Amino acid sequence: MLWVMQFSGFFSAAMLMIVLSPSFQSFPPAEAIRSSHLHAYLRLPSYQVSSSTYSPLDRFSFRKASEFGNADKCRSTDHKITGVCDPSLVHVAITLDVEYLRGSIAAVHSILQHSLCPENVFFHFLVSDTDLETLVRSTFPQLKFKAYYFDPAIVRNLISSSVRQALEQPLNYARNYLADLLEPCVRRVIYLDSDLVVVDDIAKLWSTNLGSRTIGAPEYCHANFTKYFTSSFWSAERFSGTFKGRKPCYFNTGVMVIDLVNWRRVGYTKRIERWMEIQKTDRIYELGSLPPFLLVFAGRVAPIEHRWNQHGLGGDNVRGSCRGLHPGPVSLLHWSGSGKPWDRLDSRRPCPLDALWAPYDLYRHSH
Repeated sequence: MLWVMQFSGFFSAAMLMIVLSPSFQSFPPAEAIRSSHLHAYLRLPSYQVSSSTYSPLDRFSFRKASEFGNADKCRSTDHKITGVCDPSLVHVAITLDVEYLRGSIAAVHSILQHSLCPENVFFHFLVSDTDLETLVRSTFPQLKFKAYYFDPAIVRNLISSSVRQALEQPLNYARNYLADLLEPCVRRVIYLDSDLVVVDDIAKLWSTNLGSRTIGAPEYCHANFTKYFTSSFWSAERFSGTFKGRKPCYFNTGVMVIDLVNWRRVGYTKRIERWMEIQKTDRIYELGSLPPFLLVFAGRVAPIEHRWNQHGLGGDNVRGSCRGLHPGPVSLLHWSGSGKPWDRLDSRRPCPLDALWAPYDLYRHSH
């Protein structure tokens, strides 16, 4: 458990890392792409057959993570986890791409370090490069996971220009397709961005009561919700009327608990795609993959404690601004924004809170 406290302009942090005995099992990615109805999303790129092409393994080197195992209270003498459909698993989905790979590895590392039952956590990695699966396996040799290649062509014609080019990357939209990508037996999943660390037991987030809602997330109703859409959106009743009868609040899509059963039943992927199609012709927002989620779900979100998304810590690298913590307890630290802790640490210009990310970094620097 990591406890974070902030006092008048500075913070102090104390960490207790509990390393338990190992007993992980890895699952080959071939199982993840065996179903014919997933081929549209999981079509493998043609370049993977060439041995001479560039591999992210040439650019990155990570230390092997310490081994982890369940606490005694997690163990069951009559139950052995057999695969992805096991009902005792906690399912976590994270994207893996070259630009944010270092952050994703740190996120996984943090989850394992703070989980009481790390053997019960199953990771679903949405990848832009199939070589990344090998890198994950070498860093976490006993991790339970599957890798799913997400074909950029699925969303390329739906993506509009954004205020930041990074928000236009196809993999940002892969979370829209989790209900299709993951096996039908996976009924719930926690989706996490790559620029965060979890400093509490992920099982607590997993146990969130969603009630009749499809997604749960920390909501921020004090935020100016109107700024997430253009004036032409608010002036057209056919668009703004979508919020009629709702009390929409901003929520950050980097931390969500998703009921995949409800998602599949209602068909929310198509609803999100429909708003993306409207955006192509009517320009109703500026912020990439977030607004379609707000259009479909804002005002219909199961609220989760703010401790599970202390977001905005990225600040702004151009302006050199750093952010502090929001008041209250902390279970997850999220460097959303343009600044990332690994970039600032490497440039020797870190923000104070970047020191809380550094212990989970497994990147092996070349000397």
